[in-house]
Amino acid sequence: MAVAGPTGPALSREEVDRALARLGAEHEAVESSLLALQDHAGRRLLEGAELTGTTRARWAVTEQLITQLWVYFDAYTDALEAARELRGRRRWPTHGELSELTDLLRGTGLTLPGGPPTAGLAVLGGPARLSERLSLTDLVDRMNGWYAQALDVVVAADSVWSALPARIDLLAAELQRVRALAHAVGVRPGEHPAGDDLERIDRELSALRCEVISDPLAFWSGTSPGTAPGGGRPDTGRYDRAALALEDVRREVEAVLDVRQDAEQRLVRVRDVLSRADRTLGEARQARVEVLSKIAASEVPAVSGPPTALYEQLSAASEHRRRAQWHLLSPLLEGLEQRAEEELLRARESLTAVTAPLAVRAELRGRLDAYKAKASRLGLAEDAFVLERYDAARRMLWSAPCDLFAAEQAVLRFQQAVSAALAPPPVRSTASGSTDGRGES
Repeated sequence: MAVAGPTGPALSREEVDRALARLGAEHEAVESSLLALQDHAGRRLLEGAELTGTTRARWAVTEQLITQLWVYFDAYTDALEAARELRGRRRWPTHGELSELTDLLRGTGLTLPGGPPTAGLAVLGGPARLSERLSLTDLVDRMNGWYAQALDVVVAADSVWSALPARIDLLAAELQRVRALAHAVGVRPGEHPAGDDLERIDRELSALRCEVISDPLAFWSGTSPGTAPGGGRPDTGRYDRAALALEDVRREVEAVLDVRQDAEQRLVRVRDVLSRADRTLGEARQARVEVLSKIAASEVPAVSGPPTALYEQLSAASEHRRRAQWHLLSPLLEGLEQRAEEELLRARESLTAVTAPLAVRAELRGRLDAYKAKASRLGLAEDAFVLERYDAARRMLWSAPCDLFAAEQAVLRFQQAVSAALAPPPVRSTASGSTDGRGES
């Protein structure tokens, strides 16, 4: 029976072998992890970079953690080798050897340095200790915790460096393309707001890239990478805002470029629309003179003059095109097109309003002629009363100035005369019968 020691009953031979196998597997896993961490691209970049801010502070702690990890791993290796050497002395170890193996595998016989003060405060959560005694199990747990913390820093920095600098470089290249296009169409800083925006975005991208390179952990959002898969991600907020701003500028520059390509055609269309508006206003003025001379007692609206302001803007637009000032022509031409259409619509409405009395007179003349034709078809062409009413209405409608109200009443009286002439005569009542032909009851 195994003798009880400070760590409890001594392990059996089988239990010792199982413990050594487990610790050996953990040793291999820890060694593989530390070597992978040592070769991790993020760690190499952190070692060679000039760090600032959050990343500088956290990497200083992480470097100490990695150093301590190797110190602890060496102690773990030595303790495991000592246990293996003791177990390998004989196939059937003595009770004393089993007790010694139990103390090595379960006891707190490992004396290790407490680590640098910074690491002690950051990781252990308490004041630094010069040394401490640990068991192999506690040692493995300690190394696993430190490894996870170190790996979080390395992976987070590497994720940010993998995600942002390349994207920033691509966006900077796109900015240069847009800037070259902008300069070609006259969109320059100090001359056009979009040119100022390009300079601001350029400065932002340069500053953002420097900050990402020197302080990647400042751009890590969410939990640490080791907490849960997908728990954190690079913070691309500033990059996204710069990309959206550049897209807005690109659309504006392309709009200016479109103006350069079809400016002449658009200017010709604006001139044509304004010319039609002028002709329509001229017709409205002539019609107003005609209405005032031919229609009596009618309020005729005034007709405005030509759109002088629009012609001045059109002249300025032509000058901008001649000087290749496309960034100035773009907003001016867009507004000109809209106002020219509005001017043509206003001119047409003015012509309609001015000629309304003439349209009323024409409608009354048409109605009079239609009823005259109807009276002729029905044999009333020689009816004196009907002819008298027709002549009265015709004189009013074909005289100048024409009183529209009186003429409308005359046409109405003619219509009534035609209707009365076509109505059957009333049935006269007799002494022997009623008006409906039926006898008395």
